[in-house]
Amino acid sequence: MPDAEYVNIWMRPERATYGPTPVYSRAKITEAAVRIADAEGLEAATMRRIAADIGTGAMSLYRYVPNRENLVELMADQVMGEIDVTDMPSGDWRADLTRYADEQRAMWMRHPWIATVQRSLPSFGPNQLVLVERLMGVLDPFIPIDENLSLVALLSSYVESTVREEISTARGIRRSGLSESEWMERSYPYIDRLVKSGEYPIFTKVVMEARQPHLSRDDQFRNGLKRVLDCIAAALPPTTESPS
Repeated sequence: MPDAEYVNIWMRPERATYGPTPVYSRAKITEAAVRIADAEGLEAATMRRIAADIGTGAMSLYRYVPNRENLVELMADQVMGEIDVTDMPSGDWRADLTRYADEQRAMWMRHPWIATVQRSLPSFGPNQLVLVERLMGVLDPFIPIDENLSLVALLSSYVESTVREEISTARGIRRSGLSESEWMERSYPYIDRLVKSGEYPIFTKVVMEARQPHLSRDDQFRNGLKRVLDCIAAALPPTTESPS
């Protein structure tokens, strides 16, 4: 059954029209929540912990943010505001989409907890709406809106899946207590055995011939992004050219 108690946070007034002036604000609460999540993970950003951080009682915060779902919506929208889409669209669609992808990846790496936020129906906060307008505005002159949605989803899915893997790998390496090179070296005996067995020719080709695994994370990301952008280019009208 639908949640009868849920009201979109953007439909709730920031403060009552009567009574004393609020001491805190959603912005201050959200900033504290993001700061805690960055340091200790999303689960650590509880109302009790946020209240201690800003120096108040946990119950008083519910006047500003009614529930956990609303809090996560506010946090996600705030970090989306870090994605710089100023002056987009610029007229160079490939440059714009490359810039967006780089900005989105950088934001996720600064706030790795965002990878643990379950995907749900968008809440369309103010920063998310700016992204929708600017990002989809890049391809809007060239293709119908449904095609635009599909191509933007393709780009965003590539960025998200790649960064999720980066975050997961970095977390695993930290837990091991090893450096990345030490972590790879630890795996060598098993990989060597698989190669010498002769039972996995494609895996052996990956180990012996592929350059991709030996590139930096940045270069791997950029190589994959180029192919995604080439796919987008193939879906655009033939006359659509990018100056890049």
